[in-house]
Amino acid sequence: MSLSAVLLAAGPSPSPTPSDSETPRVPSLQDAQESATNAAGWVEQNWSTWLAIGLRVLLIVAIAVILRVVVRRSITKLIDRMNRNHQTGESSAIGGLLVNVERRRQRSQAIGSVLRSVASFLIIGTAALMILGTFQINLAPLLASAGVAGVAIGFGARNLVTDFLSGVFMILEDQYGVGDTIDAGVASGEVIEVGLRVTKLRGDGGEIWYVRNGEVKRIGNLSQGWATANVDVTVHAGEDLDRVKATLDEVAEKMGAEEPWNELLWGPIEVLGLDSVLLDSMVVRVTAKTMPGKSLTVERELRWRIKRAFDAAGIRIVGGATAPVEEQPVDPTAGMAAPSVYANATSPQSAAASPLAPPAPTSTTK
Repeated sequence: MSLSAVLLAAGPSPSPTPSDSETPRVPSLQDAQESATNAAGWVEQNWSTWLAIGLRVLLIVAIAVILRVVVRRSITKLIDRMNRNHQTGESSAIGGLLVNVERRRQRSQAIGSVLRSVASFLIIGTAALMILGTFQINLAPLLASAGVAGVAIGFGARNLVTDFLSGVFMILEDQYGVGDTIDAGVASGEVIEVGLRVTKLRGDGGEIWYVRNGEVKRIGNLSQGWATANVDVTVHAGEDLDRVKATLDEVAEKMGAEEPWNELLWGPIEVLGLDSVLLDSMVVRVTAKTMPGKSLTVERELRWRIKRAFDAAGIRIVGGATAPVEEQPVDPTAGMAAPSVYANATSPQSAAASPLAPPAPTSTTK
C-alpha cells in the first residue's frame, strides 16, 4: 500500500496552523521502507543489464590494452631485428650502406615512434567506438561527421598529407640521413635535419634550403656506399707508355701507404690504361674507390703527386686534349722578297722595261 492511499483512508487532515507549516515534516519509517523497496526493485530489474555492459566494457578495455602492448613489443623486436641484419650485411661487404651507430639509432627511434603511434591510434580509436556502441549510442552521425571532416581536411591539406607520407617512406627506406650530401633535384647540399614534412639542406655557399618531402621526385645520395676518384692525365704522344705507367704505379703505391690517404682509400689506386689516343696526345686514366664525399680530396692530391712525379721523370704533360703543334723559330727575313734588278733605275733591265717616251712634236714654217 502506498503512502497516498493511507492518507486518503485516514480522512482530510486539518489545515495547518502557521506554526505547523514552519516545522519541516520528518519522514516516517514507513516512507523510508517504501523508498528502499522501490530502489531495490529498480536495481533488481536492471542489474543484469548493468553487469553485462560493465563486463563488456571491461573486456574491450582489457583486449585493447593487451593488444596494444603486444603490437608495440612486436614493432620494437622487428626494428631491432632489422638493425641486426643490417649490421651483419655491412660487415660482410664494403659496398653496403655507410650508416654509423648514432644514425642507425636515430632512424630506429623515428621508425618505431611512427609505427607505435599509428598502432596505438588505431587500437584505442577502435576500442572507444566499441565502448560507445556498448552504451547503445548511435554512432552513425558521429562516423558520418568524421568522414565528412576527413574528406574536407584531406582536400584542404593534401600537400601536408603527401609530405608526411613521403617523409615516412623516406625514413623507412633510409634514403638519406643527417650528415649525408644529397642532390634532391630542387636543391643540393648537406642534410642538417630530417623531418616527416621538411628536410633541411645546407648548400655549398652556406645557405639553408627547406625542401618539402612531397616535392622530391629523385634523390642522389653522395654519402652512401663508396665514391670514385677519376684522374685523366694527358701526356704527349711521343712519351714512353711503359715509363708513364711505372711512374703512375709508383705514385699510387706511395700514396696508398701514407696517412691519412690509406683511410680514405677503400682500394688500391689503379691505372686503367689509355682512355683515348689523339694525334698529338694520349690520355691515361687513374681511378680509385674512396670514402663517400672524399673523391674530390683524393683527386686533388693525386693530381698534385702525379705532376711532381712527372716533372721529376721528365714526362711532358699537355694542357688539353690535343697538344699544340710545336713551331720552329720564325726567320724575320723569310717574308722579304729578294732584291730585284728592276729596283735599280740605271740597270739595263730597267731601261729595257721602261716605256718609250713619245716623240716630240715638230713645227713647220712657211
